[in-house]
Amino acid sequence: MSTILPQPYSIIYDGNCNLCVSLVRVLEELDKGKLFSYKPMQDLEVLQDFNITAQDCEMGMLLIDSRNPENRWQGSDAAEEIGRLLPLGSIFISTYRALPGVKWIGDRAYDQIRDNRYVLFGRRSSTYHSTYPIGCASLGSCDSNIP
Repeated sequence: MSTILPQPYSIIYDGNCNLCVSLVRVLEELDKGKLFSYKPMQDLEVLQDFNITAQDCEMGMLLIDSRNPENRWQGSDAAEEIGRLLPLGSIFISTYRALPGVKWIGDRAYDQIRDNRYVLFGRRSSTYHSTYPIGCASLGSCDSNIP
């Protein structure tokens, strides 16, 4: 009998933000739960489990290494690390980070979008819960959109 391991990375996202949910849905389609599991930052239990504060949530999405939860990325660094982990993503992220000034601009752009996301992209009337929630150990055991 084989042991089913959780996805290596957990993404904490704003489940009320239209942009954030759209990006999570794209990742769900690309990854199919192989690398990433997801929980909205509105899930207070998961925030407590990962020792995430309300102030942490104000700084944007989080990417957490499930095998070593002290390894975490926040905001634009999380977005870059997610990109780096995707197939062929490391080529693009390495180039992005190497170009003078581009990372600085990307960080500022992320901050502006994060701080104005509801104005720019709207706010959902209900929180989105991923098809691949944290704790979903195998593709066959995930139920779509059940909190």
